[in-house]
Amino acid sequence: MTLDLFADLEQDWTWREELCPGAVVLRRFAMPDDTAISAALHNVTEQAPFRHMMTPGGFRMSVAMTNCGSYGWVTDCTGYRYDTVDPESGKPWPIMPGLLLKLAQEAAVQAGFEGFEPDACLINRYNPRARLTLHQDKDERDLNEPIVSVSLGLPAVFLFGGLRRGDKSLRVLLSHGDVAVWGGPARLRYHSVLPLKEGYHPLTGGHRINLTFRKAA
Repeated sequence: MTLDLFADLEQDWTWREELCPGAVVLRRFAMPDDTAISAALHNVTEQAPFRHMMTPGGFRMSVAMTNCGSYGWVTDCTGYRYDTVDPESGKPWPIMPGLLLKLAQEAAVQAGFEGFEPDACLINRYNPRARLTLHQDKDERDLNEPIVSVSLGLPAVFLFGGLRRGDKSLRVLLSHGDVAVWGGPARLRYHSVLPLKEGYHPLTGGHRINLTFRKAA
């Protein structure tokens, strides 16, 4: 069965996979709306195109990214931070589409986190061999709020570790439409994404798109 045939499946065809207390993967949760999500993302990236940001250490990130919402995550020689303005255009980041906001909030509820009001959506585009190094999400002001991460397109191996950098990691395959949510006791767990393998998906072509929703301020 090909991936695009899943688009019309009913929501109850999804299932829940617990990773640890406070962390869950909602399998295929975003799949029913994937075409509409792709269209919404196209509108966002027309206003704020993908770019490869530089780390404070002067390294070019292999993952191309942009943002939407009241805040966007940026990195440059001055450090990691959230900003209300796109540094390339000098304009505010595009408004977060209502469809994306609703998806993030519904996923948070399904994972046990009521009242999630994300004000930032980081949009990452992975080409083959792009990866995300081991890190914690801790630039947000309120660490009681969860992270909601939506996967579209090519599958990727997500490493979900512990509260210390050296803790053993779970290897979790994230496929098109999967939504990972972590918060509470899992909020500061280290995580990373292994180098993306080459492939093709009918919605995203040779890429993986990842949307990460956060409450930044």
